[in-house]
Amino acid sequence: MKNISRDILFGVAIGDALGVPVEFEDRQSRVIDPVVNMRGYGTYAVPAGTFSDDASMTFCTAESLAKGYSLVHMGHQFANWAYQSFWTATGSVFDIGITTSNALRRFIKDHDPTKSGAIDEGANGNGSLMRILPLVTIMLKRPIEERWEMTKAVSSITHAHIRSVISCFIYLEYARQLVMGREKAAALAAVQKDVRFFLPSVGIDSNEVERFERILSQDFANIPQEKIFSSGYCVHTLEAAIWCVLSHDNYSDTVLRAVNMGSDTDTTAAVAGGLAGLLYGADSIPAEWMTVLARREDIEDLAERLYANVG
Repeated sequence: MKNISRDILFGVAIGDALGVPVEFEDRQSRVIDPVVNMRGYGTYAVPAGTFSDDASMTFCTAESLAKGYSLVHMGHQFANWAYQSFWTATGSVFDIGITTSNALRRFIKDHDPTKSGAIDEGANGNGSLMRILPLVTIMLKRPIEERWEMTKAVSSITHAHIRSVISCFIYLEYARQLVMGREKAAALAAVQKDVRFFLPSVGIDSNEVERFERILSQDFANIPQEKIFSSGYCVHTLEAAIWCVLSHDNYSDTVLRAVNMGSDTDTTAAVAGGLAGLLYGADSIPAEWMTVLARREDIEDLAERLYANVG
C-alpha cells in the first residue's frame, strides 16, 4: 500500500495554508479576488505556507497514533499544541476555536478525555472534523462498530455532541472507501448506504440523522454551489468538503474551490484537501505550494512514522 499517511498530512496542510490568508472573508470577496496560488499575510499576517490549527491538530493526532492508540496520549498532544506550541507552524498558536480551547482546559484539569469534550448542541463547530483524518489509517480493517466507537471517542476529546461525531464518522467512512480504491462517487454511495443502516442500529435519534439528509441523498453531487455553505458548523464543513471533491478531478482545483467558497476557508480546504490527497496523492500537489509549506521535512518524518502503524 502506498503511503496514505503522507497523502493525508500534506493534503490537509496545503489546504489549510491556502485558506489561512483569507479566513473569514465572504464568498463574494473570493469572486472578486479568487485565490489561485499560495498567498501570505492577510487575515493573520503570517508568511505564505503557514498552516493553522487544522493542520497542527491533525499532526498531533498523527503524532499520537504513530505511538499507538491512546486517548489520553492524544489529549496531551492537543494540550501540548495549545499551551506549548507543539506542532505549530510559527512557534505560536494564532488560531484556536472556543470549543476546543474550553475542552482542553477541562482535559488539563482532570486528564480524562472521556469527559473533556463539549456535549451541548451549540458546540458543533468543525474542530474535531478538521483534525480526525489520520484515524482512518488504523481503522481500515476494523468492523464498522469498532470504527464508530473509535471515531466517537477521538471526536469527543473536544467535541462530544453526537452531531459532531456523526460528521466525523461520515468523513472517515468516505476516506476509508477512497483508500480501499473506490471511485469518489461510488465511495459516497457506499457510505450513504452503510450510514443509513448503521446509525439507527446504534440508537441514534432520527432527528440527528435528518441533519445529514442532504449528504446522504443520491442527489448530493447535483446541489448547486449557492446552496452549499462553508461556515464553521460541522455539517456545513462536511458537506462543502465532499461537494468540492465530487466537483473536481485533481487536488489543486478541489482545494482552490474550497478556499474560494469563503468563510471558514482554511478548515473547508483542509478537510477537502485530506480527501483530495487520498484520491490523487501528495505527489500531485503543485511543487510551488509544497516548497513554501512550513515544516515540510518534519511533516515528511511524521508521515513515515505514522505509516508504520497503518492497518
